[in-house]
Formats: sequence, C-alpha cells, structure tokens
Amino acid sequence: MYNSADEGFDGTFQTNVVVKHNGSCVYIPPGIFKSTCKIDITWFPFDDQHCDMKFGSWTHDGNQLDLILNSNTGGDLSDFITNGEWYLIGMPGKKNTIIYACCPEPYVDVTFTIQIRRRTLYYFFNLIVPCVLISSMALLGFTLPPDSGEKLTLGTYFNCIMFMVASSVVLTVVVLNYHHRTADIHEMPQWIKTVFLQWLPWILGMSRPGKKITRKTIMMNSRMKELELKERSSKSLLANVLDIDDDIRNVGGASGNSSTMTTSLGAGFGRNATTIEDSSMPGTSFGQRDLQLILKELQFITNRMKKADEEAEVISDWKFAAMVVDRFCLIIFTMFTIIATVAVLLSAPHIIVQ
Repeated sequence: MYNSADEGFDGTFQTNVVVKHNGSCVYIPPGIFKSTCKIDITWFPFDDQHCDMKFGSWTHDGNQLDLILNSNTGGDLSDFITNGEWYLIGMPGKKNTIIYACCPEPYVDVTFTIQIRRRTLYYFFNLIVPCVLISSMALLGFTLPPDSGEKLTLGTYFNCIMFMVASSVVLTVVVLNYHHRTADIHEMPQWIKTVFLQWLPWILGMSRPGKKITRKTIMMNSRMKELELKERSSKSLLANVLDIDDDIRNVGGASGNSSTMTTSLGAGFGRNATTIEDSSMPGTSFGQRDLQLILKELQFITNRMKKADEEAEVISDWKFAAMVVDRFCLIIFTMFTIIATVAVLLSAPHIIVQ
C-alpha cells in the first residue's frame, strides 16, 4: 500500500503462493492496513469522510504486472463488521495508470476510496440536546423577575449557543444592576429615559400601571413635564406649603403694646397680609415664635415626603428599565436561537444516521 502508515510499511502476513500448472499464481495474504486520511470536520457531527487506500507494485511496472478490479463496484464488503460510530456508505475502486518522472514505464495501481458517515444519534442526544436545553434555560431566565434570585446562567451550533449563553449572563448582570439601583446612588441619564422608558417599551408593546405608552404620549412627554412644573404650585395645599414664605415680622407701634404678624403665601394664593393685634397679651411674641417653628417643621415634613416620592419614582423607573431590557433580550435571544438552530441543521448534509 502506497500511503501506508504502518511502522513495518507492509502490513500483510507472509503466506505461500499457490502456483498452478498453467502458470497462474494465487497469492492472498491476510493483513491489517493502516493508512493516513485527511479528516474534514466542517459539519461535525453530520460529516462524511473519504479515505483513499492505494495499492500497487513498487518494483514491477505495468508491462510486467497488471492489476485488474474484480468488480466495478469496488471492494468486497461481504465480511464487513458493522462499526458503532461510523456507517460504511461504500468502497468504490478505480484503476490508475501513471507514468512517473523517474521512469518511462507505466505503473498500475488500484485505489479504493472508503466512504464513511458518522452516526449522529449518539451526538444528538449527548451533545445537541443538552446544548438546546442550556440555551432554553438561558432564554427562560429572562422571563423570571430579578427578585426571584433564579436568573440562570456543542461544531458550529455549539459555539453559537455558548456565545449566546455568555451574552445572556452579561445582560443578566446589567438587568440586575438596573433593578437594584436607587436614587441615592444613581441618577438616570436622559438617554436611558428616552430609550428604555419610552421608545423601546412602545416598540415591544409594554406599558406601566396607569401609564399607557404610545407614540403620542412620547411626543407629548417633554411638554407635559413643563406643564407639570408650572401647575405643581396649584395642585394641592401640600404643594403650596413648600412655597410658603414664612416672613413673620413685628410691625410695632410707637407704644410697643401692639404687635403685627404678616405672612405671605405662595404664588398660588397671591400675597395676603394678616394683622393680629393684641394689646392685652404681653406674650404675643412667644406665639409668633411657635407659629414660625410649626411652619418650619411642616415644611421639613413636606420636603421629606416630596423627596420620598421622587426616590420611589426613580426606583420604579429603574425597575421598569430592567423589565424592558429583560423583554428585549428574551425576544432577541429567542430569534437568535431559532435562526441559528434552523440554519445549522438545514445546511448540514444529513441530520440523523442510525
């Protein structure tokens, strides 16, 4: 064998030659042949391999020794033993007559091409199915709420799925980061508000409780914010308390027995002057001081309530942004998984070989 990979080069067992009376010789030596073969794993595990085994005389040319194929179909496969990993498609043979550069005589060889196909059933259940399950778990992870703590984290298809799983882990970290942000630590940038709170939810068909996101609401959002700032002073008494100008002044007369208290309420009420005169109570200044302290405490409480409402709204915005990223990743990774799976399976030369 020309392309032998055996250490002894000739892997046949030396047996006797049977010579008949007419001069014909029968020489059938048994042997184990080892040959080199180039493996193409482009479509692993749906691959076919073709290995050539070239037989011929190294010493005698074609004028001295002629090789003839017994069958046009190739080698005899009647004693072939079935292999568990490879399926034998066929073993066609071809007779070649070659004139080498060294010698003018033609040399004859017979080349058998062993055509084998990998059995994919083992790889389908031990490689492809686990890969699909892993990718499914990565997809289902985007449907779980971040508070649950259960955000889960082989050829061409395996590489695609591993890339998808790695990307899902990175995006899950982003989702968790958004979900647990607070107003004390992070301030939401304007582009995040525009993308994740307005346009992307509208594209994905998402909405918030009490807030329907449409194209019209998105276009009107900036103008509505300006109107809200202008109308905040007239919405409620609680909002007007924040604008109280507790200017308490003593407008004393010449005698000092009368006292005047003037308070100015914010722009929502105009400017109203109230004068309280009491010439019989010498402790009027203490009442004015108490009223001033009460107004300061009331303003402090309302400021705290306003700040708490704003912080709750910011936290709600971050959580909704995390939900939007989750929904976006669910759709994108689902499409990627389906397209990658169908593309790889349809482009393979065969799917299942038992």
